[in-house]
Amino acid sequence: MPKITPNLWFDTKALEAAEFYVSVFPNSKVNHVSYYGEGGPRPADTVLTVDFELDGQAYTALNGGPEFTFDEAVSFVIDCADQEEVDHYWSRLTADGGQESQCGWLKDKYGLSWQVVPAVIGELMTDPDTGRTQRAFAALMEMRKIDVAALLAAADKA
Repeated sequence: MPKITPNLWFDTKALEAAEFYVSVFPNSKVNHVSYYGEGGPRPADTVLTVDFELDGQAYTALNGGPEFTFDEAVSFVIDCADQEEVDHYWSRLTADGGQESQCGWLKDKYGLSWQVVPAVIGELMTDPDTGRTQRAFAALMEMRKIDVAALLAAADKA
């Protein structure tokens, strides 16, 4: 399969956003920054693209202008092992102007949508006890940041 690299369109904050994401996720780095030249649609020597990695996954950030913005139709899922990881990513990505949504979704300060999901969600949503699954799902629908203990308590409530 060919390599797929998500390309994120920003107005002017591609480098700032890439540096922020690299600071949030382990094993991450900025690999390359390119700049507009003379005669381009943006002033010469302003950032054009940023190639970066988040834990080995390649991304490109582009300063393309204000014509396009992010919306919830595209989001990135963070698979978390436990509540501690959920809390870590939730607090980092909602900081400084990020916005909570529901069911583990949020928008960071750049408008990019994320789903911060603990591993227990997969287990609960595929539980052979459909009553348990339905109770967990109902509880999930009422949450913003996912609370693992509350989700398990709801699932186990008879």
